[in-house]
Amino acid sequence: MTSYLIAILSSLVIHGLVIFALVISWEPETRQIVIQPQYIQAELVQLAATQRPEPKKIAPVVRSTPKQSVQQQQALAKKKQLEAERRAAEAKAQAQAQRERQAELQRKKQAEQRAAKQAEFTEMLQREQAALKVQEEQKVANSYMQLIQQQLSENWSRPPSARLGMEVVVELNLVPTGRIAGVAIVKSSGDLAFDRAAEQAAFRVDQFTELQNMPAQIFEKYFRRLVVVFSPEDLRL
Repeated sequence: MTSYLIAILSSLVIHGLVIFALVISWEPETRQIVIQPQYIQAELVQLAATQRPEPKKIAPVVRSTPKQSVQQQQALAKKKQLEAERRAAEAKAQAQAQRERQAELQRKKQAEQRAAKQAEFTEMLQREQAALKVQEEQKVANSYMQLIQQQLSENWSRPPSARLGMEVVVELNLVPTGRIAGVAIVKSSGDLAFDRAAEQAAFRVDQFTELQNMPAQIFEKYFRRLVVVFSPEDLRL
């Protein structure tokens, strides 16, 4: 309350002083009034960056599934067990089939090896038998050639013109009965009388009767065409 009265009194005193000053110092002349611009100090106002509100995190929705019954769980476990057993059975069957295939391949390989060895043994045996047969045939043929050589020598008359170093080669064509079907000079000695004497020896023999008992394969191989060499020193077949 006291401060309010003081304020009123101060206001009255101030107004009274103003009125008194106006009365004493009032002048009728017009005075120039100068209006000066006021300088305003500009300040750069920076706006604080507004912060965006962070988005609210939405919690993941967890959907609850209905719980399986005990029977359903047992059925699912049984199904899984059966599936596992089926796969195990398939794997076992595949492994068994693989073992059987390998065993079959092994048996085939062993059979092929045995067959190859048997074929090799048979071929070797056949070669040995063929060699023995050739040796036997040559032995038989040599015995007949000795007979032919003896008969030709007995019927060969050497001409007076025969000299050391002369040689005439005669080819005899025979038939299975041993008869001489043809005589030909393959290589002449250079002496006509010597060549004619060799031909005459074959013609005198005419037939080697011992050849009638000769096996056909030996005759065809060794005696169908027989080459005889006449020389003063020896008669060679």
